[in-house]
Amino acid sequence: GHILVDGKKVDIPSFIVKVGQKIEVKEKSKTNTQIVRSLELTNQTGMVDWVDVDKDKLFGIFTRIPEREEIAIPVEERLIVELYSK
Repeated sequence: GHILVDGKKVDIPSFIVKVGQKIEVKEKSKTNTQIVRSLELTNQTGMVDWVDVDKDKLFGIFTRIPEREEIAIPVEERLIVELYSK
């Protein structure tokens, strides 16, 4: 419930964002320790290229769908397809 997408509260972790949508932290949540810590971690890990981020105002705009090669999360798509094909 700390996140807004295009000004509307989103509390679904798997919410699908479309290109051009604005993702922001609610005003009341901008001092939340987890959110502040996550922002600090981006100084070490960097930001992704497919989201334009304004760290001062705590919002970003989803600019494009990333290519598979750009996603660093170790996922074996083959195993997911196998699971859902059963």
